[in-house]
Amino acid sequence: MDEDPELEPKEVAKIDGSQASKIYLLPNLFTAGNLFFGFLAIKNCIQARYNVMLGDDSSDPNALYRQAVLFILGGMLCDSLDGRVARLGGRESLFGKEFDSIADIVTFGIAPSLMVLFLLLNPAHNEDYSTKVGFFLAFVYLLCAGVRLARFNVITHPAVYSEKLDKSSGDFLGLPVPAAAGMIATLVLVMTKHGLEQRWAIALPVLMLFISYLMISSIRYPSFKNIGWQTQIRFRTFVAVLALFAIIYFSREYALVLMFLGYLFYGVVRHLLRLRKKGEGADPAEE
Repeated sequence: MDEDPELEPKEVAKIDGSQASKIYLLPNLFTAGNLFFGFLAIKNCIQARYNVMLGDDSSDPNALYRQAVLFILGGMLCDSLDGRVARLGGRESLFGKEFDSIADIVTFGIAPSLMVLFLLLNPAHNEDYSTKVGFFLAFVYLLCAGVRLARFNVITHPAVYSEKLDKSSGDFLGLPVPAAAGMIATLVLVMTKHGLEQRWAIALPVLMLFISYLMISSIRYPSFKNIGWQTQIRFRTFVAVLALFAIIYFSREYALVLMFLGYLFYGVVRHLLRLRKKGEGADPAEE
């Protein structure tokens, strides 16, 4: 039987089995923290909606939604640390990757979709609208988040990893799910603070659909995985980074919204510019 030794199924299965059996403590603790924050965010969204339906004035529903936003942002912090800790110690494993995806779909998939559904689409006020549009929009976002995570696991699996993928290892294929959740969560944070949720009842679901498309698109977004302890920058860049953190600290939610919006449209604009260069006869290999 003539088989390519590099693609021999038994060899791949052996490698996968040895990797899947390794469960490293510290990286997976951060992943568990991500899952815990996602659980708290979902709990707050359900509690806020339940209080509104019962007419309970003992707690502010918007305050519960804002807490849910902070939980999602906390999940983002844990999600950014688990991979870095694993790579720093050389403790990456298939188990960790799958566990991370499960946590991500809870924190960055289910929690934001419930937040938009309960806060803006308001299913209790218009049952017909909620059944035909509200739940559909929320599920579309959740579905695209799940597809995005599944695609990432497939294209980065050792059995299908290739030099072509490695060439673009500095980018994510499609909008990352944490960034999508961060975009929605920070907008909700601003809206609940200023009582704008009713004015955005249509605009935010439209943005949610656009974000859903970006997650499963072929648009590339920078991953910042190459930034580490050995990263060197110029003095001007260092000052600009410090100024950015200062702006984020003092303006908080407004700066976070602008930061996520900038990241979202940066990938879109860069993709359009690359398509334009390609149409003008640029070398496709450079794309």
